[in-house]
Amino acid sequence: MNRPHRGTIHCIDARVIDQQAWPDNQFIIRLHAPACARSATPGTFVHIRCNPDIPMRRPLSIMRVSASEGWIEVLYKVHGEGLAALAEARPGDRISVLGPIGNGFRPAPDRPRAVLIGGGVGIPPLVFLAGQLRAAGGAAPAVGFFGSELPFPFALRDPALPLPGVPAGATASLALVDDWGIPARLASGAGFAGCYRGFVTELARDWLASQSPAALAEVMVYACGPGPMLRATQRLAATFGVPTQLCLEEFMACAVGGCAGCVVPVMTDGKRAMKRVCVDGPVFDGASVYPGAA
Repeated sequence: MNRPHRGTIHCIDARVIDQQAWPDNQFIIRLHAPACARSATPGTFVHIRCNPDIPMRRPLSIMRVSASEGWIEVLYKVHGEGLAALAEARPGDRISVLGPIGNGFRPAPDRPRAVLIGGGVGIPPLVFLAGQLRAAGGAAPAVGFFGSELPFPFALRDPALPLPGVPAGATASLALVDDWGIPARLASGAGFAGCYRGFVTELARDWLASQSPAALAEVMVYACGPGPMLRATQRLAATFGVPTQLCLEEFMACAVGGCAGCVVPVMTDGKRAMKRVCVDGPVFDGASVYPGAA
């Protein structure tokens, strides 16, 4: 039987290149994993053994890669003993990595205007996608909206790129994305300077409402974050008549399709089917996951 993921998931003895600590126990770790870096796409993830004494792996979204230099980066927040152990890793340490796993975002030629919406540790796949869009070029611009209730684990700055249609109080951007020529704005309920005070979907709503029907006809929304945010994103997109691709976050055990512990109901050909987030996703058509969100 042909299995589409056979031969595409690598088991890598990855070397830690660097680990950066950010406020509130957030970390970005860079790993030398050439085979993974060559085949990863935005929305795919890796399954990491955080410590040899902790057998259960942790699924982490890939945030950036360099195929030429052979590294990948992931962002995580310490929660539990596994990720606490990973936070102790130092350059030169070896970590077992399975990846890349899953089906990622699929750029749509008929919907070239990408709207990226990320929340919390759901931001990394959108950063990866932003980098891919920048590398691909093209005349249709992408825009990004990112939300967090913790301090953002990225360098922030006043945006160099204008973004008409957003509230006046949204005056901060991710420096990395801004450098790529993609305008972005931030949201938080925590009152961080330069952030829209509210949900990231509310910030995106203001921008979408400022767009013409012709512009909306070219929009595809790509999103990743907690379930309530994704459901709100689907409702928002349905209001404006634009399609979505949603990257789901789900608890996983094996992460390679064997245990079926991460299944979610998805509408397929008009019927409800149970799909594995790890290998059938994690990216799904939003209307198939939340068909009643309109």
